[in-house]
Amino acid sequence: MTTETTATHTTSGASETSRTGAGAGARIRSLWDRLSRWPGGKRLFSFLLGKTAPYTGTIGARVEELRRGYCRVTLRDRHKVRNHLRSIHAIALMNLAEMCSGLAAIYTMDPSLRGIITHLEMDYLKKARGRLIGECTVSELSSTERREEEFEVKISNESGDLVARARAHWLLGV
Repeated sequence: MTTETTATHTTSGASETSRTGAGAGARIRSLWDRLSRWPGGKRLFSFLLGKTAPYTGTIGARVEELRRGYCRVTLRDRHKVRNHLRSIHAIALMNLAEMCSGLAAIYTMDPSLRGIITHLEMDYLKKARGRLIGECTVSELSSTERREEEFEVKISNESGDLVARARAHWLLGV
């Protein structure tokens, strides 16, 4: 039996320091492109990302694939991210979805753009246990017009069962 609950987080009036600044995409692309091809490079990239965005780093997710229009991250099931029901905590899943959508958008968008998440909602479809895989696909983000984009993140377990689905709204502009 599948139960479905929904959580929503909305941000308004975020400070300048919490925004993804112009040029961040170029830095992310450059670092990923240099590190990901080396043994341990994906782990190092993920570690450095967690140092740059400390809250994101608390879940210990690992970026497995990052390219224009796509991001795939994994999250190991361990005590640190579990709840009292011995499944992965809802907010760890939310953090994973924000990370995945943000990386997909940042890597893809025009270097002159900045982005900030304005709304994040998540449907929890099944208890999240075991290694999880988050995936996000975005369309080309070359327009510099100020606008909001919605990206879907799917989080599955190793068996391929969808455990959560997020919709992340990002405000993009110069």
